Formats: sequence, structure tokens, C-alpha cells
Amino acid sequence: MEKRVKGSCTTILVGKKASIDGSTIISRNDDGHEALDPERFVVVNPADQPRHYQSVISQVKVELPDNPLRYTSIPNSILTQGIWPAAGINSENVAMSATETITTNSRVLGVDPYVMGGIGEEDLVTLVLPYIHSAKEGVLRLGQLLEQYGTYEPNGIAFSDKDEIWWLETIGGHHWAAKRIPDDAYVVAANRMSIDAFEFDAEDTLCSADLEQMITKYQLNPDFDQVNLRHIFGSATIKDTVYNNPRVWFGQKYFNPEIEQDPQDQDLPFICHAKRKISIEDVKFVLSSHYENTKYDVYGNGTEAERKLFRPIGINRNHDVHILQIRNNVPSAIAGIHWLAFGANTFNTVVPFYANVADTPASYKDADGTFDLNQMYWLSCTTALLGDTDYDFYVDLRNSYTLAAMSAYRRIQNQTDARLDSATDVQAYLAAANEQLAAEAMKRQTELLGKMVISGSENMKLRYNLND
Repeated sequence: MEKRVKGSCTTILVGKKASIDGSTIISRNDDGHEALDPERFVVVNPADQPRHYQSVISQVKVELPDNPLRYTSIPNSILTQGIWPAAGINSENVAMSATETITTNSRVLGVDPYVMGGIGEEDLVTLVLPYIHSAKEGVLRLGQLLEQYGTYEPNGIAFSDKDEIWWLETIGGHHWAAKRIPDDAYVVAANRMSIDAFEFDAEDTLCSADLEQMITKYQLNPDFDQVNLRHIFGSATIKDTVYNNPRVWFGQKYFNPEIEQDPQDQDLPFICHAKRKISIEDVKFVLSSHYENTKYDVYGNGTEAERKLFRPIGINRNHDVHILQIRNNVPSAIAGIHWLAFGANTFNTVVPFYANVADTPASYKDADGTFDLNQMYWLSCTTALLGDTDYDFYVDLRNSYTLAAMSAYRRIQNQTDARLDSATDVQAYLAAANEQLAAEAMKRQTELLGKMVISGSENMKLRYNLND
């Protein structure tokens, strides 16, 4: 088995009655094990989907059905560790994000150990997304695959369609549990097992057939009067208090500022209800955040110890942020929007690409391991790197750019939506809109980088004034 690659992501889920426009939203920072690992934005058409799949990491072989759906994907550019598709929306407007690496404990692994030749994050989108027609169907297909092949790691996976969002967490080598997110709720998840209260016979839960019996047989429940899957199957470690819990705390603090909580609390709630409706911009802000307006801000005014205490959400290891939106107030042909940005999230913006296309713009599709400012991945990484050298100096430029860029993208999207009825070839029409969006994004990101270089050059330390 190849050396395992681990990511440390952050997930936000928003139900259709909790979002500002009635959309379902699943989103995640795809964070890697190292700062740079180029990614691409592609469409996998049915002819390109493998029928005989073999993983690079575990070498597991899976025979796949002959009738795959088309889907968007964000694979690695360098495939030595496999495809790692990360997330996408298929042609039935079903979305999937995989995965949020989560935690476990020795009691569970003593009962159901990992399967080193099983499936993992490298594989899941490829094995599931092209074959599902609803979010719940995604849970059931992945559950069946986990039971059949096993897994070598703990993961959380999100599924959505226009009506429902489901969150599945793997348990040990072969087990799993999933919960439907209430329509009026949101979730922030950060590298821990997140599902807390769980009812085995409820309409909004699914799990392995023998999960309840396993808990009883092996005396896994530490609580006297409840079934809390996080307590039973998850962790409550010192690392959780500095690496995972604070990210959940900050997201919940942003959406519910009226609630006082401890950033190191091991029992922050899974299902939450915001005091206002949540927008794409809200989700992007939280997924880019670094504890702004708190003493823990990496770029803030706390002590050095405070600024280094907690792992931020926006981090140098962000490879992409995707926000998968399934809209309910538009025709199904334009319902799926794959919002996407590359690189560390402090100095980028998400772009609303239409998912109902056969191809993607070259500037988002063709990045490889060679540095190239004509590719959005490398352009975004460069901007974030320069911004990190003096955040306070560059942040106003970033803020102005963000407002102008998001406004421009939304204008293009509104115009494209409004003129849909005039399109004779819908996919070609949406592909042209995506090209316009990509060109606008490249132009504005390049302009931001240029302004940062010009203004920053005046503050270089390599200078000497002779007053002449």
C-alpha cells in the first residue's frame, strides 16, 4: 500500500430553509498534507468514466456499472497518489463532497479494524457520484461499498439534491452512520466525528444494519442515558481542543453570534440553527477565516502564543474550496452550481460555474506541476503567498477585489439565468457562460496581484533613501 496521504478539511452544510435563496448547499475546504498540490476542474463524461476501477493507494479493484452519469470533478493534477476527485455535481443535480477526514477511537477499531486493501478518499467520488439520483441514494450506495470492501481510514461525506442533505460518517473498517440535515439547519464539521444524538429508528437516519447491536455487544457506549455517536465512535483528545473544535466554534460563532461557547469545548453541537439566512458569501467567509476579531487570529493582535494556539480554517494547505449549490428557484438545467476557488482562501473568490456542461474553461482545467500564472490554481496560490507577507497592508485591496469580483460573477450569472429560454443548445450556452466567468475571474485575480506587487514594492526592505 502506497504511503497514505491525509488532508485536514473543513465542511459547511446548509439546508434549503436555512439558505438565503432556498438552495441546498454542501461545501468544503479541500486541504492537503502539503502547501502546494495542483488541482484541476473538469467534467467526467460517461465515456471517460472507468468501468474497471483500481485504486492507486490500496490497489482495491471495483467493477463499476455501465450506465454512469456525467459529473463535475476536482481531481489532482499529479496522479501519483490517484485521482482524488474531491467533489462534484452529476447530471441529475446530485452533489457529493468527499471527504472530511474524521476521528475514531481504539475501542471501535478493536471491534472493526481498518481494511488496508479497502476504499478511501482517493476513490469515493468516482465510485459513487456517477451512479446516484438522490442524496439518500448516495448514502445507500456508499454504505453498501463500505460494507463490501471496507475502508482504511475514517471519513465524513456530504450528499445533496434539491431537497435534502445527508451526512455520512464511516465507523471502523466496515460500519457507517448517516443523518439527514434538517432543512432549517446548518452544520460546521472539522476533522472530528461530528454526529452526536442518534436515533436508530428515525426517518432521518441510516446506518449499517448491525450498528446498534455492535454497540450493545461490545459495550461501546460511555453514556448512561443517550446514544451519542461522537461519544461512542469518535474522539475527545487534546488535539481536538486545538486543531478541530475551534474551527467549529468560530463557524458557529459567525452564524450565531448571540451564543457564547468555549472554542475548546468537546461537545459543540452538530445540528445548528442560524439567526438569519445563510448566503454563499457567508459560507466562503467562514471557509476562508482565521479567527478574525478574536485574540486567536493568525494575523491579529493577540500574543504570539494565542495567535498560534488554534489551527485556522483558511490555511496555506487549502487546495480548493468548493461550494456545491442545488437551486430550487430556477429550471433544473441550471440548478447545479459548482462554486470554486483554488489555493489558500485568504486572497481568492469562488466562481459560480454551471455544472450542466460537457467541458470546463482551460484556465481552471489545465494546471499541472509547472508554475504558470495563466492557470487559476497557480495565480491564486501566488496572490495568497504575497498577501501572507503583510496581511494588514494588503487586506483592503483584497476586500475591494472580493466585492467587485463577486458582484461581477453574480451579474453574469443573473444574465445567463434570465436568457436561458433563448438558448437552442443549453450545454453550449452554459459552457459559454462558464468561459465568461473564468475570463472575468482570471482578469480580476491578475489585477489584484498587480496592485499588490505595485503597492508592496514601495515597502520593500531592500531600499535606501539619499534624498536626491
